Amino acid sequence: MSVSFAVWEELNYLFPFLYLGHDNLGSPLHRVLLLQQQVSQVSSQPELLALDFDGVLCDGLREYFQTAWQAHCELWIASSCPTPPDGITEAFYRLRPIVETGWEMPVIIHALRSGFSEAEILQDWANISIELLQQQQLSPQTVGAVVDQVRDQAIQHRLSNWLGQHRFYPGVIDRLQQVENFVIISTKEGRFIQQLLADAGIAIQPKQLFGKEQKRPKYEILRELKHQYQSIWFIEDRCKTLHKVMQQDDLNDVVLFLADWGYNLAEERDQANTSDRLHLIGLEQFAAPFEHWL
Repeated sequence: MSVSFAVWEELNYLFPFLYLGHDNLGSPLHRVLLLQQQVSQVSSQPELLALDFDGVLCDGLREYFQTAWQAHCELWIASSCPTPPDGITEAFYRLRPIVETGWEMPVIIHALRSGFSEAEILQDWANISIELLQQQQLSPQTVGAVVDQVRDQAIQHRLSNWLGQHRFYPGVIDRLQQVENFVIISTKEGRFIQQLLADAGIAIQPKQLFGKEQKRPKYEILRELKHQYQSIWFIEDRCKTLHKVMQQDDLNDVVLFLADWGYNLAEERDQANTSDRLHLIGLEQFAAPFEHWL
């Protein structure tokens, strides 16, 4: 939590005078108490709430698989797209926590169909994904473009069906409507996020939305936002993303939350629960006033 540097400077100056024992309204003791109250007020809520989208606000597992399967067919199956094999949908759901960006989704399906076990994929996904791309002379950008094209076609021709494959987590839309200042930082294309939020009754301004089109890490966006906001709280469902923020010395005062309802693994939630920097947060806590988050 960020507190004004000037406030801390004044507190440090006044503490030695506490031994004087003055109790009038102009005394150092009274001033310290007022400053401590100010610190408490600043710390109890953020000036800006920054949120991930997938896995924090929206659960789109059904859509992710349908899009990934269609993209997989276009990339690896030349003929018409067959019915997915038994069990592959459930395996994809279990592996969703390792996905950082959309291009990885059809590659997970290809990995499963190529004989890699779920355990192998969880253990060595970075190397497996690059190996599978190189075998077909594909790039993340090429695969990502196919994923976006599949989504665009679904929105254009089957909008109600596409929207129906998503659901917002219980209470998150109501809570978002209560937040004065918020931004969304996501690796999903901003136009898809806008469509889903509009359907839920949330009108978001362009300056509040940082999607995949930004083409930069989330910690860089947070760094930019720090020039405008003194206190930022960031909610994410991927531990790796939060760890990258933690590695930035100039972002030490950004308060970090791991959403326990999102796409993460039990060991990641355990890690956040014992961390000195990360805060594990549940949906019930998210729905509560900010002062109950910490």
